Amino acid sequence: MLSYDFLVPQRIIFGWGRRREVGRLGRTLGRRAFLVCGARREAIGTRLDEILAALNDEGIEPRPVTRLSHEPEVADVDRLAEELRRQEAAQGDFLLAVGGGAAIDLAKAAAAMAVNRESPTVKDYLENVGRDLKIAEPPLPVLAMPSTAGTGAEVTKNAVISCYDPPFKKSLRDDRLLPRIALVDPELTVTAPPNVTAASGMDAITQLIESYVSRKAQPIPQALALQGLTYAVPALVEAVENSHSQAAREAMSHAALLSGIALANSGLGMAHGVAAALGTHCRVRHGVACAVMLPAAIRANMECRRAEFARLGRHLFDRNADTTNAAAEAFLRGIEQLCDRVGVPRRLAQVGVAADRIPALVKSSRGSSMSGNPRELSDEELTAILEELL
Repeated sequence: MLSYDFLVPQRIIFGWGRRREVGRLGRTLGRRAFLVCGARREAIGTRLDEILAALNDEGIEPRPVTRLSHEPEVADVDRLAEELRRQEAAQGDFLLAVGGGAAIDLAKAAAAMAVNRESPTVKDYLENVGRDLKIAEPPLPVLAMPSTAGTGAEVTKNAVISCYDPPFKKSLRDDRLLPRIALVDPELTVTAPPNVTAASGMDAITQLIESYVSRKAQPIPQALALQGLTYAVPALVEAVENSHSQAAREAMSHAALLSGIALANSGLGMAHGVAAALGTHCRVRHGVACAVMLPAAIRANMECRRAEFARLGRHLFDRNADTTNAAAEAFLRGIEQLCDRVGVPRRLAQVGVAADRIPALVKSSRGSSMSGNPRELSDEELTAILEELL
């Protein structure tokens, strides 16, 4: 019996140059905009100045509160939430996140913690690590403007937060964490260097594939995932090799947006489960970790999702494949060749993982992402997969 929920932000605005509409859109959320920027604040340069000017033109006071140069940690969220409380952030204010998934997730988490005070630390609200507290008060509104095409955090209902002592990477999760407005201007991504473009693009592609074959897959996200892959697979190489290609940047930003919607409604799988562990135990950047794990995840799930991989293989790489096996193998080969073309690592050793880290990686991979993997993997099976990737 077909039954599902489907959750998206109240409003999505997409298009080249549409960052200039941020003032008009922000005016619907509040009169003070607390600005959270990612590591590439200087890189987007004059475009950030345009954003600030657009806010001022609409009578909105921009208040820069933090810049984040790494994936958000518990301490980052707690500091920003305290700063928002100090400035008496309340309804009538909003957070404006301009950056990659790290900046957007930080803004979403702090928007909740600023008004939920049962505990002073976000750790107590994270899945399976603290006191399992729930978000009671509605978070402050968030307007998200991604400057990379990867995580789709602008359309997800969770914020991924890390800690390194003890090591974990867990989500703060609530439907109300969805940004009120997702303003996606692909022009903001043109200054991303090739390695960032490649890693973030492979993150989006991994999300599209894993949500398509997830055991939690639903029909609308599957349709979006298929369209996202149709855009992303041919565009990623062009975006990496020609950073100012408008067509490629638009395609990748659209695919990343769709990947966020798909994962938020259908879940993920093994690649993201292990990627979280690689982030906490080995400090591997998320997009790179996903890229390393994606071909292995496809191989691990081939037997139970051969028909789905074959469908993707015919759609993306070999329309003339005459058998299901041939089409599924064409898909795996196509993804491996794409990884090679954009220069992402293919082995765990390339990202600094040693054999003695594998037991910890296996143990830490058992999160919400792994719960969507099509195939149940024992610790022994996952260990063998990771050892093969060294």
